[in-house]
Amino acid sequence: MNNAHYKPKRRLCSTGLPSDVIIEVGDSSFHLHKFPLLSRSGLLQSLIHRSSSSLHDDQSCVVHLHDVPGGPETFCLAAKFCYGVKIELNALNVVALRCAAQYLQMTEEYGEDNLVFQAERLLDEVFGSWTDSIRALETCEDALPLAENLHIVSRCITALALKACTDPCLFSWPVSSGVAGNDAKILVGSTLWNGIRPAAGNSKSNCVTADWWYDDVSSLRLPLYKRLILAMSDRGMSPERISGSVMHYTMRHLPLMGRQPGGLDSGIATMLPVSALSEPDQTGLLEEIVNLLPDRTGVTPTKFLLRLLRTAMVLQAATLCHDRLERRAGSQLDGALLEDILIPSVYYSAETLYDIDCVERMLEYFMAAVATDLLDGGGFVEEEEEGRLFGVRSTPITVVARLIDGYLAEVAMDVNLKMQKFQAVAALIPDYARPMDDGIYRAVDIYLKAHPWLTDSERDQICRLINCQKLSLEACTHASQNDLLPLRFIVQILFFEQLRLRISVAGWFFVSDDLDGSTDKNHHHQLLRNSVDGRRPHQNHFESSNLAFDDIKERVSELEREYLGLKLDLRKVAKTGGRGGIWDAFFRKLGLRRRPTGRETMMPPLKPPMPVVYDDPREATVN
Repeated sequence: MNNAHYKPKRRLCSTGLPSDVIIEVGDSSFHLHKFPLLSRSGLLQSLIHRSSSSLHDDQSCVVHLHDVPGGPETFCLAAKFCYGVKIELNALNVVALRCAAQYLQMTEEYGEDNLVFQAERLLDEVFGSWTDSIRALETCEDALPLAENLHIVSRCITALALKACTDPCLFSWPVSSGVAGNDAKILVGSTLWNGIRPAAGNSKSNCVTADWWYDDVSSLRLPLYKRLILAMSDRGMSPERISGSVMHYTMRHLPLMGRQPGGLDSGIATMLPVSALSEPDQTGLLEEIVNLLPDRTGVTPTKFLLRLLRTAMVLQAATLCHDRLERRAGSQLDGALLEDILIPSVYYSAETLYDIDCVERMLEYFMAAVATDLLDGGGFVEEEEEGRLFGVRSTPITVVARLIDGYLAEVAMDVNLKMQKFQAVAALIPDYARPMDDGIYRAVDIYLKAHPWLTDSERDQICRLINCQKLSLEACTHASQNDLLPLRFIVQILFFEQLRLRISVAGWFFVSDDLDGSTDKNHHHQLLRNSVDGRRPHQNHFESSNLAFDDIKERVSELEREYLGLKLDLRKVAKTGGRGGIWDAFFRKLGLRRRPTGRETMMPPLKPPMPVVYDDPREATVN
C-alpha cells in the first residue's frame, strides 16, 4: 500500500489492481484487496469468507467494522501493516494499534512478527520511559474498554507509580522540569555526547524537586488520574506529595479556584491552563478531589481547603462534601488567616453578609480536636491561679482565639447579625485561650456601635464576654470613656485598674524583703566602704531602707484615700444616673476627658501586649 488517497468517506488503495473488498469503518470506506488482509487478520479472514459466500461473481465484498478501536485512522495503519508498508509505532498510537490488532486477531497464528507482537514489544519500551508512559496512558481513554481488558492501563499506571515513588536522581529518566506550561525537559544524570558524565560541581542540579511529576499527571482525565494517585499511595508515596499533586490538578481543572482573591502558599502556579468543563462536571470533579485529599491533619494547607469550600458552595456540591471540608479545615483552623474565613453567604435565604454558621461549625470542630488532644495527653494545659492567667505560650488555641476575635470585629458591622449568634461564636473560645481580651473588646465595641438599638440589658449581656482583668491599659482607657458600655462594666474596669495598681505597689514590698534577706560576697566590701566614710557598718543600709519604706507607706496611704474618694463619686453617679456634671467631674478627677460625641468614636485596633509572667506566685496575690 504505497499511497492512500484520503477523501471523505472513501479511501482507495493505489496498487494498480482493482479492489475486491470494501471495509467500512465509521464514516469511511476502504477499497482494498482480500489477499493482504487474509494473510494477517483472523477476523477479516472470517468476515470476508462469510460475506463472499453469499455474493455473485460481479459483486464486491463489503465488510462492516464500526467497532475498531481507534476508528478509521487506526484501521488505516493496520491495513498498511497488512500490505507490508512500514508504519511508525510510537507512544501516541501504540495503545490504539495494540487494541486494534487484538480486535482484528492479528496474532502470530496469522503471520510471523504480526502487529500484536510488534505492538507489545514497543509497549515494553514505552513503559520504561516516564514521558512515553504518560502519553500512552492519555491515549487509553480512546481505546477503552479493550485497553483495560488487555491490562494496558494497569501496566501503564504501575510503571508511572513506580517511577514517581522512586528518587529520580538515582536513574537516568527523562522527566519534565515541573514548571507549568514549560515544554522544556531535563535529563537527570545526563551524559555528554562523548559519553563523559559532567562533574557534580559543573552541573547546576543533577536532581529535580519532589514535584517534578505534578504537571505531567495533571493532563490526565479524572478516572485515570484517580487510579494513578491511589496506586502511588499504595506504593508508599508521602501524603504531602499526594496532597501537592491533587492541589495542582485542582487548580488546573477548576477555574473557580483561580478566580478567588488571595494566593496560595503552596507554590501552585496560578496561570495554569484550565480545562473547559461544564458546571456539573466541575461539581463531580470537586467531590472526587475531596475524597483524594489525604486525611492527615496539616498535610493540606488550610488556605486551600477553605478555597475549596468556597468553590463547593458556589457549585452547590453535596452536603457530605461540605461537611468533610469543614471538618478538615476546622481541625487545622490555626493555619488560616482572617481573609480565608471571611466566606460570603451564597444562599438566597442567608440574612448576613458572611456565612457565620460555617465558621461556627469549623470552630466547634477545632475545639473538639483540642479536647481530643488534651485527653490523649498531647495538648497544653494552662496554669491558672485565682482566675489570673500567667505563663501563656503561643499555642494553636491562642492563635485561633486571635483569629476569631478579628473575625468577630469584621462581621460585627453587619446590622443583620443577631446578638445571640455573635455571643455563640465568641463563647466557643475558652477564657484561658485569650492572654488579653483587647480583641474581643474591640469586636464588642464595633457591634454596639453598629447596633445602637440594643437595650441596656442586652448591652450588659454582651459585655459579659469581656474579662475586665485581662484588658490592657489602652483598652481600659478607651472603655472608661465609652458611653455605649453599661455603667456596671465601667465600674468593674476602674475597680480592677485600682486593684492592679495595688498589686504593683505590693510587689515593691516583696522586692524589699528579698533585698533585705539577700547576701553576697560583695556585702562586706560595701560595709568597708561605709566605714571609710566614718559611719557605722549598717547605718547607710538602715537609713536608705527606712526612707524607701516611708515613701512607699505614704504613697499607699495616698492611693487608699483616692480609692475611697472614687467609691464615693461612683455611688453619687449611680444614684443620679450621670445627670448634670457629676459624671464629668468624676472623669476629671481621674485625669480623663470625656468626648462629647463618644458614640461616633470607634476603638482602633489594639496591639496585644506581652503577657505578664510572674516568677513568684505571691506576686499575683494581694495581701
